[in-house]
Amino acid sequence: INQVHQTPADLYKNQGELAKMECSHSISNYNRILWYKQSNDREFVYLGYLNVKTGYPEVGFDIEGDASAGGTSTLTIKQLTPNSSAVYYCAASLHSASDLPLCSTKTSSLVYCRLITPVLTSHCI
Repeated sequence: INQVHQTPADLYKNQGELAKMECSHSISNYNRILWYKQSNDREFVYLGYLNVKTGYPEVGFDIEGDASAGGTSTLTIKQLTPNSSAVYYCAASLHSASDLPLCSTKTSSLVYCRLITPVLTSHCI
């Protein structure tokens, strides 16, 4: 069965710290991992991707590792802010543009990592 795995399931950090989460998959020939976050207003924000072993992160993030089947992609949020509180998604994709475009990642392959800063958590209790 082709699967995408993400860890940890939940992540609690303080403002100013960095946060790391990992994504791996078991889909042969797929060697690109994309990262997104879904904020409180349900908007999806693109964070960058790992193409084989080269990361292309947006500003404020690091993406490294191996996007091939059995490898691991690590997303690092360099400095947490209240805006970092979101649900984080990774998706596996084909590398070649002739196969599937970047936006055709399957939502069924998405699993999430939840990041909640204590500042926002305190308002919920």
